[in-house]
Amino acid sequence: MGGGGAVTAEPQEPELVEPALQAPEEESPEEEEEEEEEAAAAPAPPQPAAGGCCPCAVPKDNSEAKKKAACPGLGLFYTLLSAFFFSVASLLVKKVQDIHSSEISAFRCVFQMLFVLPFMVYKKTGFWGPKGKRIFLLLRGVFGSTAMILLYYAFQLMPIADATVITFTTPVFTSLFAWIYLKEKYSLWDLFFTLFAIAGVVLIARPPFLFGYNTAGIEENHSHHLRGALAAVGGAMCAALTLVILRKVGKSVHYLLNIWYYVVIGLVESVIVLAVLGDWRLPHCGLDRLFLVLIGLFGLGGQIFLTKAVQVEKAGPVAIMRTMDVVFAFLLQIIFLHKIPTWWTVSGTLCVVASSSGAVIRKWYNSAHVRH
Repeated sequence: MGGGGAVTAEPQEPELVEPALQAPEEESPEEEEEEEEEAAAAPAPPQPAAGGCCPCAVPKDNSEAKKKAACPGLGLFYTLLSAFFFSVASLLVKKVQDIHSSEISAFRCVFQMLFVLPFMVYKKTGFWGPKGKRIFLLLRGVFGSTAMILLYYAFQLMPIADATVITFTTPVFTSLFAWIYLKEKYSLWDLFFTLFAIAGVVLIARPPFLFGYNTAGIEENHSHHLRGALAAVGGAMCAALTLVILRKVGKSVHYLLNIWYYVVIGLVESVIVLAVLGDWRLPHCGLDRLFLVLIGLFGLGGQIFLTKAVQVEKAGPVAIMRTMDVVFAFLLQIIFLHKIPTWWTVSGTLCVVASSSGAVIRKWYNSAHVRH
């Protein structure tokens, strides 16, 4: 869940990103959108026509602009597909209960590594990156893979709707960490959104010292539920740190290298965790193996559709439409897991979605206001 001169826009190759909740694998959509809008607003230099040098010739990118304008809702449709794919992947993680979240993460990293490696060889990007950026790529890989493991762990311990909602606190944590590490502005509104999101997390986690020991809507017991909630919050914070690091790196590093560090470090980290816990095991049946393959496929599909969405649509509408992740999570939980969300979950969901959407809308509005 990303800076502009008067240059002619060139076709961009698709970059892969994770959900807000799941750690993104490219620069933040907000920054990418700012670049695109600045480039679009700036007058393009005159281009010579194919058969001469007339400065009045129509630029090549006009046809691309017309093509995008022909489908005004295409970006939102891509976002909707992305939300559905990510939600299905979450459901499959929930279904694979006998395998540790680190092992699921390892399988997904191997799957994505096999997908990315041929493109890196074809593009000749190398495998290490610029010397001055390697430490940031390393940190990006550590935080991104940790976010994925924690998120999968949360899915296994608590209802997928609850865990999905908590991951939507990523935008408010991103604003906080960007203020601390990048010295970006952090206003009273940002503080309000942060506190409101925390209130939503508390309603979903329902710690016993505040809500008693009523286990309605809790899958195992309060201990499992709280551990899942803490894992989801930790995953959201790691995803926010990943976004801050990607903002710091900017576009000086090829996006394939970002993904490469993510999957390689994720695989190493997962293997280390499994070795320490001694919890490595092969899937017991063919269905679990199929689920592991589908987790990789749906996760990759969600990344691709989200990338396409931010390429053809403004970041604000995309971020708001991504709240459909929550809707799909609720529906899939009810249909396939036969678990009805409690009113505590619904109340917490309203708080978290309102705070994250408010943070995104405010940043989007401020960016547009500054440009105009």
